[in-house]
Amino acid sequence: MTAVLFIAGLALLVLGAESLVRGASKLASSLGVPPLVVGLTVVAYGTSTPELAVSLQAALAGQADIALGNVVGSNIFNVLFILGLSAMIVPLVVSRQLVWMDVPLMVGVSVLVLLMAIDGRISRVEGGVLVSGIVAYTALLVRRSRQDKAAAREAAAGDGGIAAPAPARSARTWIVNLVYISAGLGLLVLGARWFVESSMAIARMMGVSELVIGLTIVAAGTSMPEVATSIIASIRGERDIAVGNVVGSNVYNILAVLGLAALVSPGGVTVAPAALDFDIPVMVAAAVACLPIFFTGHLIARWEGWLFFGYYVAYTAFLVLASQQHDALSAFSRVMEVFVVPLTAVTLIVLAVRARRQHRPGA
Repeated sequence: MTAVLFIAGLALLVLGAESLVRGASKLASSLGVPPLVVGLTVVAYGTSTPELAVSLQAALAGQADIALGNVVGSNIFNVLFILGLSAMIVPLVVSRQLVWMDVPLMVGVSVLVLLMAIDGRISRVEGGVLVSGIVAYTALLVRRSRQDKAAAREAAAGDGGIAAPAPARSARTWIVNLVYISAGLGLLVLGARWFVESSMAIARMMGVSELVIGLTIVAAGTSMPEVATSIIASIRGERDIAVGNVVGSNVYNILAVLGLAALVSPGGVTVAPAALDFDIPVMVAAAVACLPIFFTGHLIARWEGWLFFGYYVAYTAFLVLASQQHDALSAFSRVMEVFVVPLTAVTLIVLAVRARRQHRPGA
């Protein structure tokens, strides 16, 4: 019965997210919202609604490790697994807008969570600060899109172009899209409840901590909509959407999901020592690693995708070995500390220096 609830909950999360994204995307299009804003907000936020539903459900149930582990694990999964797998399929082109604004913002909010967690808790006040951040970020995106749209109209007028007709806004379109959105939200709420309950049962049967379950099974499960969206976008050649979906989802996970979880929980979200010492720093490191890779020609190459993917496999292996106190844990950790991490750091530094020299005037 536990396995049935787990699979059914995951299925409802994916179906709910799909319904919500479809309705919200079409509604945004009917309102004339530019595709870029739809990708960074509607698509990214919509595919993160499973994380929101699961973390809120866990926070209300007093399961802080699930609530926090889901956000941290999802962000690590998004960068290392999804971007890595997508780049392995086809090299991903990164727009200048993402490089100069959205990726640094993702790094900044990741570091902010680390600072907030130092005292062992994300308080309700800090949750309110995070939620206000997602409001400000969304408002900034809308404002920037309006400026870009106005500039495009001026350019078209200057070239003698004809403005595009206004999008249709029939009552039937609004009703259908609102039904999609409502159905998606309902499926997400029910799916989140089943998913959390079954995950907790699995954790107890396996003797694995709630934090590890949240960082792995729950995080990967709630990130399935992002996986599908980014991989399909990569295959179809819509590479900017593949990257924007991940970056926007990570920003939303921290500011909205973790912020709201801290707000609804009476005592905020408790941060386990293991998460503070290891998992949150890994999340920050994954975000920081995007900077030199994204800046090197605004491209994520296939070998860089393999690097990201390999690190996610290593991260998951470490969590499993640590949870079981396996004899191989010490040797595994030693290899990562002495060889793999330093070699990767040197490689990223060399790439960053090379990219900086290539972008110098006269280079």
